[in-house]
Amino acid sequence: MSEEKQEGGFFSNLKNQVATGAGVILTGLGTMFMDEVKTFIGIGDDEEQTEQVQVEQKQEVNVTGPTIVVNIPEQKKDTVVKKVYIKPPVKKVEKEEAIDW
Repeated sequence: MSEEKQEGGFFSNLKNQVATGAGVILTGLGTMFMDEVKTFIGIGDDEEQTEQVQVEQKQEVNVTGPTIVVNIPEQKKDTVVKKVYIKPPVKKVEKEEAIDW
C-alpha cells in the first residue's frame, strides 16, 4: 500500500504545487483587501495614526589607557664631523759634518 501512495507521478505533483501557489496568492490578496477595508472604515491600525514616543538613548564611551612616554635624545642636525689626520713629526737627522777637502 505504501508503494501506491509514493507513485504520484509528475502531473500529480505539479497539480499539488499549482494549488499550493494559488492558495498562497489568494491568502495574500485577501489580507491586503481586508487592510484596505479597515482603513476605509477607520478601524485599521495605521502607523501614522498611532502615536509612539521614541526615546533616544545616547551613549558615549571615553576610554583612556596608560600614557607611554618615550624620551629620545635631541639630534644635532647641523653638526659637521671632519677628521683631521696629523702627520707625525719628521725626525731631524743630524747633518753630516762638513767634509774638509
